[in-house]
Amino acid sequence: MKDLLLITPPFTQLNTPYPATAYIKGFLNTKNISSHQIDLGIEVILALFSKNGIEKVFSKNIDSPETSENSKRIFALRDEYIKTIEQVILFLQNKNPTLARQICTMNFLPEASRFNQLDDMEFAFGNMGLQDKAKHLATLYLEDISDYIVENIDADFGFSRYAERIGQSANSFDELYSKLNAPQTFTDEFTLKILKEKLDLIQPKMVCFSVPFPGNLYAAFRSAQFIKANYPNLRIVMGGGFPNTELRELKDARVFEFFDYITLDDGELPIDLVYENAILNSNISEGEFKRTFILENQEVTYKNNTSKPDYKQAFIGTPDYSDLLLDKYISVIEIANPMHSLWSDGRWNKLTMAHGCYWGKCTFCDISLDYVKMYEPISAKILVDRMQELIAQTGETGFHFVDEAAPPALMREVALEILRRNLVVTWWTNIRFEKSFTKDLCFLLKISGLVAVSGGLEVASDRLLKLIDKGVSVDQVAKVTRNFTEAGVMVHSYLMFGFPTQTVQETVDSLEMVRQLFEMGILQSGFWHQFSMTAHSPIGKNPDEFGVQPLKKEILFANNDIEFTDSTGIDHSKFSFGLKKSLLNFMHGINFDLPLKDWFDFKIPKTTIHPDYIHDCLLEEENFIFKANSKLVFLDKNPQTENFVKRTKAGTFEFTKLTFHLRTNIVKLELEREKAEWLLKIFKENSTENPKKITLQQLKNQFEEIFEDFELFWFSKPIQQLKENGVILSL
Repeated sequence: MKDLLLITPPFTQLNTPYPATAYIKGFLNTKNISSHQIDLGIEVILALFSKNGIEKVFSKNIDSPETSENSKRIFALRDEYIKTIEQVILFLQNKNPTLARQICTMNFLPEASRFNQLDDMEFAFGNMGLQDKAKHLATLYLEDISDYIVENIDADFGFSRYAERIGQSANSFDELYSKLNAPQTFTDEFTLKILKEKLDLIQPKMVCFSVPFPGNLYAAFRSAQFIKANYPNLRIVMGGGFPNTELRELKDARVFEFFDYITLDDGELPIDLVYENAILNSNISEGEFKRTFILENQEVTYKNNTSKPDYKQAFIGTPDYSDLLLDKYISVIEIANPMHSLWSDGRWNKLTMAHGCYWGKCTFCDISLDYVKMYEPISAKILVDRMQELIAQTGETGFHFVDEAAPPALMREVALEILRRNLVVTWWTNIRFEKSFTKDLCFLLKISGLVAVSGGLEVASDRLLKLIDKGVSVDQVAKVTRNFTEAGVMVHSYLMFGFPTQTVQETVDSLEMVRQLFEMGILQSGFWHQFSMTAHSPIGKNPDEFGVQPLKKEILFANNDIEFTDSTGIDHSKFSFGLKKSLLNFMHGINFDLPLKDWFDFKIPKTTIHPDYIHDCLLEEENFIFKANSKLVFLDKNPQTENFVKRTKAGTFEFTKLTFHLRTNIVKLELEREKAEWLLKIFKENSTENPKKITLQQLKNQFEEIFEDFELFWFSKPIQQLKENGVILSL
């Protein structure tokens, strides 16, 4: 028996658990409240994509004039799918790696329409290893089965979402309520069977659903409905990203036929107080609550009557992934792009460097909500402590920091702490493309284990970036992406079209900017999405200032995405296919020379961007700028030394040859012996083990106590060699 059962309803990710329940479980551990967590999504997927599950999929005859040829083919090959499904799932769980050789023969898996794209992607396999190629083919195989399920069995099915359409912009509860009063779906049968087994086994006092996205909403309500009908004494709570953004204006009392409590924003204190009131005091309406909706006198009531502050990030505990089936998640590769695969391939421990966003100004973002505006960083020491705890718990050394935008200064300190502890980890995160990401900082982050970053270029137009208040320019983005790429860190960019007042010319010019970034090789991945106006963003709150007119609707249930009209009158959606098709080509490194007009089936103006614009942005160098406050990191304290004497007409001089053996190359240089000895002393005193970093001004002062002309020494060829090879970093 446990106090709380924490549930992530179907579906989020196949490859790794969504972290919300792990965060809450880690917090509950600090309060000595017992809990058990389940990712209902992965358990449903594993039940459905098993031999028995696929047999049930094919048990329904599809002999109908409306049935597509693709479905008829899959049905005809049903025995092959039933025969291979469990071995493919084991392979995607990294438990059956030898199957890759069979999969790659192209005569093992049954193939339907998803495999038609292989002719276009065959070139990519040369850059993919055997395992990755097999994962990609196995992913297409699963997507074929998914297409069959959607067409013939359950139209709402999807690997990373379920009935998402119903949850999106659902200002009224009517459609979802109607679906919940209709017969259970094929997927529901799997979901509720597993849910019953868990409830009977765990016997919780309270059930908490974390609903991060619209694609989890229906399954959460259907599960809560089942609990109400069969376990009427259980209290049920909903929290997570969806209610945090969508249900802040909730008025429909019918929602509380399913849930007893709906909490907003950070869940630690609200859950703590709900548990205290519902379980310890057994009173639903009296007592203190934090940001919690309840039903009181048949009316939806918002309770925020406690004086207790939210828990500080340093005291919420380390996320706890116990109970989750960590060895059963499925790694898939949807497209042959190494950066893109990070979201779906491999198991990642998820952590947060800082609560909220240190920038917090972007006009399209929900900056009025706590999860963005309440900025609170965590110390590097605590973060790396948590990393080590998670490595011990999960056996995984991969980390995805799920920040809104990871702060550069904190990333630097985390990297130094990782190096100080001599840890081997792999990590990636989301950033802003700001000028703090110098060449040296990017190199430091790389050697600490950073493999990739994602960030918003949004609209590649300086005018619109100012309107967005992004705090960056295209020129700056180009330099930062170059710095990361040269350090060996992959870069993904979020791209936006249809921003208020955006013209057709700006869309075309934005595409040209993106084309050049990919052609220069400083951007490896990207994704275009059409601008969406949200209720909690500056644009949503002040639409007149941005030339948009919202379409007013009565809000009784969800409120986030707002329909609107743009003063330009442009139908931006017509650009979607061409932008995404061109991007797919650019990500595969092809068709850069194709005229931009060829991506669209309608006329567009010629770009006004010079063909060498991005190239020219990268010409500026900063190697010979003296930045007195820069903090210095010396990454090698044990170079090989060899003393020798040089005899010239001017006299005899003592020199030292220094040899630095780096990971991939050797750097050799010569210095006057006294300066070499001084430099070696500096290296030892200021290694990564030393938490205090010397500044360039302090280094200059120490140098000039013994020698003359520090600048001449600092910008000399030998020291430049050390800086260019990352032996000395200036941060």
